[in-house]
Amino acid sequence: MKYTENAIKILTTKSYKGIGRAWIVKNLNGNESVEKIVSLLNNKSKQNVLITIDDFEFRKNQLINQISCFEDYCDGLLAIGDKNFPKYRGIVRGSEQPIFLFYKGDINLLDIENSNITVIGLLNPDEAIEIREQRIVSEIVKRDVTIVSGLAFGCDSIAHKQALKGGKTVAILPSPLNNILPARNKSLAYEIVEEGGLLVTEYLEDFKSHMELSSRYKERDRLQALFCDTIILAASYAQDSATRWKIFDQKLDSGARLAMGYAKDYNIPRAVMYDQYIDNDNPMFDLNRQLITEQKDITILTQKTLEKIINQIKSKNNDKSDYHTDLFG
Repeated sequence: MKYTENAIKILTTKSYKGIGRAWIVKNLNGNESVEKIVSLLNNKSKQNVLITIDDFEFRKNQLINQISCFEDYCDGLLAIGDKNFPKYRGIVRGSEQPIFLFYKGDINLLDIENSNITVIGLLNPDEAIEIREQRIVSEIVKRDVTIVSGLAFGCDSIAHKQALKGGKTVAILPSPLNNILPARNKSLAYEIVEEGGLLVTEYLEDFKSHMELSSRYKERDRLQALFCDTIILAASYAQDSATRWKIFDQKLDSGARLAMGYAKDYNIPRAVMYDQYIDNDNPMFDLNRQLITEQKDITILTQKTLEKIINQIKSKNNDKSDYHTDLFG
């Protein structure tokens, strides 16, 4: 498993109580000395006791030992300050900026020069939605664009599987790489790596509660927006779909709604799959209709608009050095 001294120091720093992404983004550029980090922890954070260099080194070595048991499942760890740490897209607050990533597969697929489109949607699409999504993904990968999704059932899995038919795909996980979620998609995850794709996560350890897992899914949704040039919603229920359509026998999805919301906040282009003549009375398109109605910057996918999206992404690849912006706080 590959990692730099810098990545281990960032990981160690994050392990201290009260130290979050915003603190690290604000105070560290990467590759600071242990002495500098310890000084910052003592003077610019609310630690209960004074941290010594020996304390920090002990904690760092514990993490190294923990990671050594992880190497069969993980190719590497990257953190801010590392030369090849992927740059995110969009306008992002420090509290939401990724600071380290565990990965298995081709980490270069997250490079800002790589063309990425995220495709997401609900867990139980009907056959017609599946066929339409497959056609869209097929067109995308024909243009050498990488598909990003979250390995969930339904639309995520459809996107990954279709991308594997001649293209590359990235799965962003809410779990450590040694305990892939959902478990029933482990074989798909392994196939993604075998076919030159990528698995990536922010987590080294398993979740400790359902509340924590729910939070991790939200964090996963944010990364789906951060590492794409455009996000596409295949289909999804809206927040009020259960009441409107009296659907009380199942838990309706929220992940797609959250990911589309993050993309809006980050100024990432958004598109939806929708045909007003056949989708108007389908509750599985409630979120799509809502976004189209409420937000004028949503692109409705057609052959022509999809081609335009891909061409715009490809043209941006010529110069993306200033494509991301930090907003601390």
